Amino acid sequence: MSECTTDVIEWRRETAQVPYRVSLEEMERRNAAIAAGEERELVWLLEHPPVYTAGTSADVAELLDPRFEVVEAGRGGRYTYHGPGQRVGYVLLDLTKRGKDVRCFVHSIEQWVIATLADFGVESWAVDGRVGIWTRDIDGREAKIGAIGVRVRRWVTMHGFSVNIDPDLSHFGGIVPCGIEEFGVTSLARLGIDISPQQWDEALIARAPGFLAALAKDKGSCS
Repeated sequence: MSECTTDVIEWRRETAQVPYRVSLEEMERRNAAIAAGEERELVWLLEHPPVYTAGTSADVAELLDPRFEVVEAGRGGRYTYHGPGQRVGYVLLDLTKRGKDVRCFVHSIEQWVIATLADFGVESWAVDGRVGIWTRDIDGREAKIGAIGVRVRRWVTMHGFSVNIDPDLSHFGGIVPCGIEEFGVTSLARLGIDISPQQWDEALIARAPGFLAALAKDKGSCS
């Protein structure tokens, strides 16, 4: 694990996989500490062992083949897969300082991930009414390359986003990802882009000032 701490935000980058339940416990603890003013805000970049997570809108009919542990996540959304080769970003920010607008927060995360993907030559986009980050797959069809799911407690955000760098895409077959049946799932590796988690983290962190500036710009309004 490597850490980079500023006066405001701690950036934590894991090299070993973190069990999903462990990350949930740490997010709950850190959420309370940030809300109480006892610890800094946190962006935590990591990978999990294979797991299916259920959001608050999860429909059991969309759990097709529970070959891995299924954990209730407490975030918004439906079923999502996490596993090796997928980089997860947990974003714990204090919205009392950055604008109490959850929609703007989600929009800013989308644009942060989209801008980072563009740095690797991947055009991607968000779609109203269809959660996630989308791109054009190798067959020309639209496919999901990133997922977003957040929770806000005490006006401090939890959970965040994931991006498929080089996961085993067959693992997504155990669920209907995010409840969307008509579109597939892709990854940077499937698109022919070979990068390491460390390269992804560095590009994401380099784009972070734009993400934080967008939150400041959107404070009190969302255009």
